[in-house]
Amino acid sequence: MKHRFKGLTLSFLLLFFTACEETKKESQGLRLREKPNIVIIYLDDLGYGDVGAYGATAIKTPNMDRLANGGVKFLDGHASSATCTPSRFALLTGLYPWRNKDAHVLPGNAPLIIDTAKITVPKVLKASGYNTGIVGKWHLGLGNGDVNWNERISPGPNELGFDYSYILAATQDRVPTVYIENGNVDNLDRSDPIDVSYSENFEGQPTGKDNPELLTMMWDVGHNNSIVNGIGRIGYMRGGESAKWSDIDMADHFLNKAQSFVKENKESPFFLYYAMQQPHVPRTPHPRFKGATDLGPRGDVIVEADWCIGQFIRTLEEESLLENTLIILSSDNGPVLNDGYRDEADVRNGNHTPWGPFRGGKYCLFEAGTRVPFVTYWKGKITPKTSNALVSQIDLLTSFAKLVGSEESTQDSENILDALLGESDIGRKKLVLEASGRTALRKGKWAMIPPHKGPSLYSGVNIESGNDEAYQLYDLEIEKAQLTNLADSLPEKLEELKQDFQEIIDSEEK
Repeated sequence: MKHRFKGLTLSFLLLFFTACEETKKESQGLRLREKPNIVIIYLDDLGYGDVGAYGATAIKTPNMDRLANGGVKFLDGHASSATCTPSRFALLTGLYPWRNKDAHVLPGNAPLIIDTAKITVPKVLKASGYNTGIVGKWHLGLGNGDVNWNERISPGPNELGFDYSYILAATQDRVPTVYIENGNVDNLDRSDPIDVSYSENFEGQPTGKDNPELLTMMWDVGHNNSIVNGIGRIGYMRGGESAKWSDIDMADHFLNKAQSFVKENKESPFFLYYAMQQPHVPRTPHPRFKGATDLGPRGDVIVEADWCIGQFIRTLEEESLLENTLIILSSDNGPVLNDGYRDEADVRNGNHTPWGPFRGGKYCLFEAGTRVPFVTYWKGKITPKTSNALVSQIDLLTSFAKLVGSEESTQDSENILDALLGESDIGRKKLVLEASGRTALRKGKWAMIPPHKGPSLYSGVNIESGNDEAYQLYDLEIEKAQLTNLADSLPEKLEELKQDFQEIIDSEEK
C-alpha cells in the first residue's frame, strides 16, 4: 500500500510538472506570437522629394503615402551615409560606417565586409524567436574575396543571421547579373559556369564600349563593360546564361519572393528586409509602367516601386498580418539623376525636386545626401503624426531589440523606439553623417561640415560634394537649403560642434 501511494504521488507530481511545463510553453508561445512582425522596405537612391507625402507632385506614390500618412512621417530622418554600401552596413550592424575602412561602394566580387561575429539586426531578432529573411539588393560583399559563383557562396547573409536570403550580389548595374538564393546562384546550369572579373574582359565577350550597336540603353560614365540584356554593366562576366536575370521583371521577381516569405512564415513572428532596387540605375521599368510619368524611366520606376509596395501591403492584409506588423519605409541615400546611363532623367526632370527643399544629393555631405523619406507604420498601434525628431537608420538595431525585449545594442545605435512608435518627439541629439569617406555632424538644428579636400562638384553626376577648405556651419531651422555659412559669425557654436564631432570620431569601436 505504501509503495502504491508513493507511485501515485510520483505519477501525480510528474503530471503536475508536465502540465506546468506545457502551460509555460504555451505562455511563451503566446508571447512569441504577440511579438510584431518587422519589415524594412528599403529603396535605393529615393530622394526626400520623390514621395507624394513629402511634397512630390510629378510622381504619384499612393502606397508610400498611405504608410506616411497613416504612421509617423519623420521630417528629419537620415540614412547613415550618402552612398549605398555604407548605409546598408550601418543599418544591419548599428555601427557608423566610417568605423569600417571597407564600407565604401563595393564591386560585385568584393568579400563580405561584416564580421560574422558581429551583432546584426537579424541576429538580434532571430535570438528572440523571429524567422528572418532578406529579399533584394545586398551590396555588402560575399565570400572571402575569391568567390566561385558555381558553388555555394559563403559567408553571406545567412551567416549574419538571415534564415532566408534571395539577393543580387551588388547593384543592378554591376556583374554578376544573377540572383543568389541562400548562397547558391539561382537557376544555374553548371555546364555553363560563371566567371567574373573587375580587371579585364574575357576573350570574345562584347562590351558596351566596343560594341555600342548591341546596346538598348546608352552608357555614360563607365557603365560600358559586359553587356547583359542590351545594357552595359560595370565589370566583366561570362557564362551563366540560364541564371541571368531579366531587368524589366526584377521588381516583380523580388515582390513575389517577399510575398512568399510572408506567407511561409506567417505562423510565427518574422523579420523581412525587403531591399528594393528602384530607382537605382539602370532604370528598367516593366512595360506596364513605361510612361507612368512625364519624367522618363526614373519617374516610372518610382511608380513601379510604389505599386510593388502596395501589392506587398495587400498580401499582409490578405494574410491578416497588417495589424501586427511594424513597417519601416526609407532609402539608402539621397537622389541622383544622371548616374551612368543616358536615360534622360536630368533632361526630363522638369520642376520635380527629388532632393526636396534641401541641398545636394547622393554622394554629398549637404542634407539631401542623407535626409530621406523615413516612415514607421503599424496599423492600430501607431497614431498618425508628423515628427521633427532627428532619427537615423543606425538606431534600428537597438530600437528593435528593445521592442522584442532584448538588451542587445552597439555603441553607435541608440534606443529611439518611443520616437519610432510616435510616442515621443525626442530622437537622438547628435549624429555623424558620411559621404564617400568624408564626415559631418548634425546636432539639433545645426549642421557642421569640417574642411574636406577635393572638388566642390561631382561633374559626372552634377551634384555638389559639400567639400570646402573651411568649416561650414548652417542653421537648418532658418535655412534648409544651406546657403549661408555661419562659421565665421558664430565661432562659439562652431567650437562646440567641433568638440562634439571630434569626441565621436575619436571614440574607439567597442
